[in-house]
This record gives sequence, C-alpha cells and structure tokens, in this order.
Amino acid sequence: MTADVALPAAVILPVIGAGVSLVAAPSRAAQRVITAVTLALVLANAIWLFAEVRGSGIQVSNMGGWPAPVGITLVADTLAAAMLVVSAAMLMIVALYTVGSDSGDDASAAFHPVFLLLAAGISASFVTGDLFNLYVAFEVMLISSYVLLTMQGTKSQVHAGMTYVVISLIASVLLVIGIGWVYAATGTVNMADVSLAMPGVEPALRSGLGVFFLLVFGIKAGLFPLFFWLPDAYPTAPAPITAVFAGLLTKVGVYTIIRSQTLLFPHEGAWPLLLVLAGITMIIGALGAIAQDDMRRILSFQSVSHVGFMLMGLGLFTVFGLAATIFYVINHIVVNTALFLLAGRVEQLTGSATLRDTGGLMHRYPWLASGYGIAALSLAGIPPLAGFAAKLGLIQAAAVEHSWLIMATALIASLLAIYVITKIWAGVFWGVDPHPERDRDAGRWPLTAAATAVAVAGCLAITVAAGPVYRVAKDAAGELIHTGPESPYVEAVMP
Repeated sequence: MTADVALPAAVILPVIGAGVSLVAAPSRAAQRVITAVTLALVLANAIWLFAEVRGSGIQVSNMGGWPAPVGITLVADTLAAAMLVVSAAMLMIVALYTVGSDSGDDASAAFHPVFLLLAAGISASFVTGDLFNLYVAFEVMLISSYVLLTMQGTKSQVHAGMTYVVISLIASVLLVIGIGWVYAATGTVNMADVSLAMPGVEPALRSGLGVFFLLVFGIKAGLFPLFFWLPDAYPTAPAPITAVFAGLLTKVGVYTIIRSQTLLFPHEGAWPLLLVLAGITMIIGALGAIAQDDMRRILSFQSVSHVGFMLMGLGLFTVFGLAATIFYVINHIVVNTALFLLAGRVEQLTGSATLRDTGGLMHRYPWLASGYGIAALSLAGIPPLAGFAAKLGLIQAAAVEHSWLIMATALIASLLAIYVITKIWAGVFWGVDPHPERDRDAGRWPLTAAATAVAVAGCLAITVAAGPVYRVAKDAAGELIHTGPESPYVEAVMP
C-alpha cells in the first residue's frame, strides 16, 4: 500500500461504509457489522499511515495526479497521522458502546450511515491540504453531528440542536469569507502555497487574517467567549454521541487552530491574544463546572476548561509548548471519551446522571468507580497518570518563557479541576444511594461495559507509553515550528 491509497482511504472507507450501511438499513444487525468492519479498516489504515510517516516522513497524495497547488492535495505529517490513529480508535470504541446499549441510541436506520459520515468528516479535517476542502470536511461534520444530536427527537435535543446548527453555520459562513480573503490576498487556497505567499501580503492584513481564523476555529474548539453553545448541546445527546462530540469534535477545532496558526500565520500569529483567551477559557470552564449538578454538564464545562490548556502551549509557540499541547490533545481525547462513556454507564445503571439523584455507586459497582477514578485523575493531572505529564510540560514551557501569569492561571485551573472531579466522586460514587430501590442489572450491557473498560485502559496505556507518545508529540512540534520555505510540510507538498 502507498500514500496514494492510504490517504484517500482515510476518507473514502467510511463514506463507502455509510453507503453500504444505508443499503442494509432493513437489518440493524447488518448495519452494526458494517460499522464495526469499516471502522476497523479505518483504524488499520491509520496505523499503517502513521508507521509510514514515522518511517519515511510526511506523506502526500495529489488527487488525479494534479500537483499542488492546482489539484486537491492530501497530507499526513506526524500530527495529522497521530490524530487519525487516536480518532479512529475512539470512534471504534464508541461504536461498540452504542451497539451494546439497549437504550435505542442506534434504533434509527440513519444512525450508522450518519455516524460513518461523521468519521469521514473527522478524517478529512486532519488530512486535507487546502482550506476549501477543510470547509467541506467541516460541513460534513456539521450535518452529521446535527442529525446525531437530534435523532431521538426530544424537545431538549431539538432546542440544543438548533443552537448548535445556527452557531456552526455562522462559523461556516465566516470560514468561507476568510477563505475568500486568503484567496484574494494570495491567489491560492492550498495551505502550503498560502504559507509561501503569505509573507508577501501586507502585514496588517496578515495579522487580521490570523486573528479572524483564530476566532472562526475557536467557535469549533469551544474557546472563550465562543463556547456558550457547547455545555447546552453536548449533555442532551445520547451518551455515546456526547463522547464523540466532547472527545473529538472540539479537538478538530483545536487541531485546525494549531495547523492554521503555525502554517499560515506563524509570524503574524495572535500569540498574546491566544494566551489571554486560553487563560480565561481555563478559569471560566472550571467555574462553570463547579456550578453544575449533572455529571455530563460538569464534564462539558470541564472540556471547555481543558481547551484553554491545549491552546496555552500553542500561544507560547515554542517546541516544548507545542509538544506539550499535542501530548495534551492526544491524552484528552482518550480521557474525555472514557469519562463520557462512564457517565453513560451511570445513566444506564441508575436512570440519572445528576448528583442529587445518585450516590453510593462505589459499593455496588466498584469497577465503575475505579474506571472513573483513573480517567478523572488523569484529567485533573494527578501523578503518575499521563494528564500530569501533559500539564507539567505546559508549566515547564511557560516557565522557560517566563510567562508567569499564564502559568499561575493554569495552576489555579488545575486546582479547580481537582475540586470538580472530587465533587462528582462525592455525589455519584460516595455516600448513600438516595433511591436504593433501583437495582438495574449491570450484566444487561456487557458490550458497553467492555467498550468503557477499553477506553479506560487507553488512559492507562498512554500513561505507560508516555515517553514514546511524548516523542511523537515533540517530533510533530518540531515539524510545526519550522515555517515558510523551511517547513517540512511545505517541502513535502511543494518540493
């Protein structure tokens, strides 16, 4: 297999799977098998592509044989390849969780085709080499996520879905406008070509475009003050869909911020503004989590807070800062997916995820409490788990740059995160069950329990393999930090 096969396959495989699943709509069992097989192939393809990038360097595929910047270019550098592997693994876990649930999450014949289209949009966002196809990938994700969000048709889902789609459409319109401005200024939308042409653009316009794209992608990532739609939209969706949204979709936004600010606007990047927004996002998200009573709303606000941590390293714009950010993103995808699946298990077993309606689960379901403890401690950055290494990397990067204010902000937000996970522990797992008459059989959902356990095992796997994962993150940061004609990304796309 070559990059000309593997790169398009990352997008085409889930699209083909969606089409086959739609044909097989009369049989839910067939759809489930198709989804599992498709995502397994996507994961295997991503692993091969990652190994090829690590062994042979950045992989490029020019669709139809048209060289950049004329044709459509797909690119996988270390960052994109790593994101492909992690996202494919999490999508596989969530799909298994959904199949094993009897809550009707995949009762609709449209669920599996739409879920696979969402996977295609996520993959396309990581490998696309031009801004217009990035917009197309975002639209595929928007349509798919809206359908998944409102599939059960409840009033709360429709209300949250309308907010989500309106905000996303505004972001899409702004993105098209931004792409038009970039094309008018540089004559191209190929990102490598834009990187070469951007130094010739008037400095004020470059800076304005950098800030504009930061705000557009900030809506997708949930960056302050653009995150207000997120805590209302995520908790209303079925638990596995919320896990995908919180675990992956916001990280796609973070990925596009990293890619655009390092490749297109490295010298005019809004680094001071980004640090300010990152710091405020950390604190506002943590305070919002403290004020909530529902487990999934608490975790949604925590997701906002951790977006601030991820963008902190980018704002420092050093190799160590970027490496810590990439390590943080990889770990958070796995940890957040695990936590939302655990929240779904709590709802399955108790019928509620609010702190006042649950309690004492540690005594009845110790394995569930143990899984939450592992994922939550990693989220809070407690040693020796991988979340601690990620936060320590950010703190060290800030100390090297003498960025004391953002470092202090990160430490305060970390303390608030510890309080938040303790609040969930005390409300859900400690104490006495306020409804002891509830006795739902945990054995009714063996596959959901297995999928949740695998997600928690992923948290431990990153901890055990923290050294190799950090080396991957550092190599990815090394590729990103070089800009202009010396950028490995640019050299690979336009040799």
